[in-house]
Amino acid sequence: MLSSHSMEDGWHNAPPLRRRSDSDRKSGAVGWIAAGCAGRNPWIRLPVVLWCAWMWKGHLADPLGSDLVKGLNLGIHELGHVLWSPFGQFLTIAGGSLTQCLAPLAGTAMFVRQKDPFAVFFSFAWLGTNLFDVATYAADARSMELPLVSPFGCDEVIHDWNFLLEHTGLLARDQAIASTLRLGGSLAFIAALAGMALCLRLMLRHRTPGP
Repeated sequence: MLSSHSMEDGWHNAPPLRRRSDSDRKSGAVGWIAAGCAGRNPWIRLPVVLWCAWMWKGHLADPLGSDLVKGLNLGIHELGHVLWSPFGQFLTIAGGSLTQCLAPLAGTAMFVRQKDPFAVFFSFAWLGTNLFDVATYAADARSMELPLVSPFGCDEVIHDWNFLLEHTGLLARDQAIASTLRLGGSLAFIAALAGMALCLRLMLRHRTPGP
């Protein structure tokens, strides 16, 4: 049996617990990215990076421009209205823009679980496209000049952002809100391109045959 004195010595002699430093957290994140990039082919992913850069440039040059994911984003937007319909008119209308921005974040979580850092960063670019699209919609809140579509064949289509901003008393600030959304879209693209470039660099450094 251990005496209370020996137990006391044991506690005093135990090494102190060390808190994780910022450098530990950083190395952990970079280590996770490096592990997820090891053995993957950078060359088949390079066109994806260039495509994302091209999409960002297109959104900056022409808010009404189109890209390959616009149809997907629109479909998710319309689905969002249906998903949020049990929660009242305001959330039903807000649910379109909300869902199309949440979908890439759900993709991020899925790719994290799959330990695919390149795909994680690509989902940031996908988020960027949605933020730019929503910004264009928000900027049209007062003028309501955009042609609106609905898959449900409604005679009268509600302009989402005119309704949302009018009911929140923010209609006069539609341009400021749109600018903030565009800034968020650009930041998402910057994070995506920087992250994917890091992934390509790590793939080249630890290159082995594989997809």
